[in-house]
Amino acid sequence: MKKQILALFFFSIALFFSACDSSKSKNTASNQILNVGIEPTYKPFDYKENSKLTGFDVDLLDAIAQDLNISINWVEMNFDGLIPALKTGKIDMIASAMSVTEERKKSVDFSNTYYMTKNLYIKRKDDISLKTKDDLVNKKIGVQLGTLQENAAKNIKNATVEANADLNVAILALKNKKIDAIILDKDVAKGYLEQNPELNSFFEEDDGSSGFSFAFDKDKQKELIEKINTTLEKLKQNGIYENLLIKYQLK
Repeated sequence: MKKQILALFFFSIALFFSACDSSKSKNTASNQILNVGIEPTYKPFDYKENSKLTGFDVDLLDAIAQDLNISINWVEMNFDGLIPALKTGKIDMIASAMSVTEERKKSVDFSNTYYMTKNLYIKRKDDISLKTKDDLVNKKIGVQLGTLQENAAKNIKNATVEANADLNVAILALKNKKIDAIILDKDVAKGYLEQNPELNSFFEEDDGSSGFSFAFDKDKQKELIEKINTTLEKLKQNGIYENLLIKYQLK
């Protein structure tokens, strides 16, 4: 009888520790922490307000992370450093208004597209010489370093392209007549035009991409991408995605 009781006791202890290990394993999986690269000078997608990181990308990924029960650790850096950081393992993914292109797809994987946009060309209002893209031949053009807009500017004949990590540098250069125009994302341009009434737009075009998506190192996060795509669709169905579009005036 004593042997049976003793055996039952050890069996119960074994079940207890087994349950603890199982619970610990489950919590570890559900509390996954992702290091996410972002360039926070790209309002309304990625920017800081009262020193706090915010924007459409930030809120959208936070909603996805909440649904998947994972944690986000935001890692701020220049846009042109995002893919290199991804490739060297410094970050696990990119959420920074990154456009899907065939060139980028050679080195990274993308989630489904979450936003479509266009290129917008802006100038000083007092410059009556610029009416179309063709008028930028032999002109100086400002862009953000590493963006599709940089490629667009380089395709303009004999144009001098000045690329900076921060678009504010280009805006200041344009206002001070050191450059002739800036090419930037249409939705990002809205904020700069509101803040700088002496500037206006004069041309827009498709940016040649498949839209904004989250980026991951090649062949490293297939399962996570599938989960994010599923949740992204869920957010579009339940109205959360729509509310974020309205919040950041992206409708």
